[in-house]
Amino acid sequence: MLVNHQHYRTIWPNTNGAVPFVEIIDQTRLPHEFAVEKIVSLGQMIVAIKAMQVRGAPLIGAAAAYGVALALLEGNSDEYLSVSATQLVASRPTAVNLNWAVQRMLSHLLPLPIKERLQAAWVEAALICEEDILLNQAIGGYGLQIISQMYDDKKRAINILTHCNAGWLATVDFGTALAPVYAAHNAGINVHVWVDETRPRNQGASLTAWELAQHGVSHTVISDNAGGHLMQQGQVDMVIVGADRVTSNGDVCNKIGTYLKALAAFDSAMFGHIVPFYAAVPSPTIDWALTDGVSQIEIEERHADELAWITGRLASGEIASVNVLPAGAVVANPAFDVTPARLVTGIITEQGVFSPQQLHLMSRAHR
Repeated sequence: MLVNHQHYRTIWPNTNGAVPFVEIIDQTRLPHEFAVEKIVSLGQMIVAIKAMQVRGAPLIGAAAAYGVALALLEGNSDEYLSVSATQLVASRPTAVNLNWAVQRMLSHLLPLPIKERLQAAWVEAALICEEDILLNQAIGGYGLQIISQMYDDKKRAINILTHCNAGWLATVDFGTALAPVYAAHNAGINVHVWVDETRPRNQGASLTAWELAQHGVSHTVISDNAGGHLMQQGQVDMVIVGADRVTSNGDVCNKIGTYLKALAAFDSAMFGHIVPFYAAVPSPTIDWALTDGVSQIEIEERHADELAWITGRLASGEIASVNVLPAGAVVANPAFDVTPARLVTGIITEQGVFSPQQLHLMSRAHR
């Protein structure tokens, strides 16, 4: 995707020197500063994942794959690989792509002779990234069909509400939930995106709005609590979100607040407005082993400071953080929630668009 009219990915290797390393776009510094961070060790990659310098399920998976490659610069034994893998998987527990990528790397590397592992790791991590891009492009194509049909029916701009950030910044490139939006925009379809601010980290306001602006897509930032009102008023045509994990029965685990959007979309029919709710995910995000998202998915509890402190640009231009809570306030900060399959219209994947019922039938092949 584009940054100041120049193409970027969110993560890429630099193997030209004597010691290879990884470069990432530091998402904690957006939208006020575009900065590239050099990652030279496993420990630094784990920090980048935990601190959300890289975030979004597909990107976390890619980052973890490169984390394994970086670990091999420090040790290449079976034991060290196993310890490194455990540390990476523990860095963020909810997104299934992280564990998927790490296990794929181990399966590829452990059978190899020790002297061949380092080069093979960089090749396999790069392959995971290339596959992610192809998956996201395919998701965009299938999502485009939905938007295009709606555009033909309504003969006006299509208003799409999204929550958190599931654009190219959450993947290696193209995005998941925003891939259909970019495909529609590029095809000349008039689309407008309602961007939830997505507290407490404001990934919508800080990241989604930033990347949509870079690509020239019409959008409006709204408070997290405005979506239901807009649906009642008929100003939302569909909801498209990403996911950190989808269960085999179609439950969707995504950024906290997604469940409320799904409830509002479902209830909008009471006001004469049909608002379908879609999750756009590549197949590695589907956890075929799980059948009940509410009871089986571990929900990450993040630090209280994310709620207590807000960072932004002052009138002087200085970037500053301010505390908005009373002293001694008790904070709970679950990072995700689960939208039950009954509220989900469809799952947009690289293989097509599937209802939760169809996904459940497909899950038998993975058992």
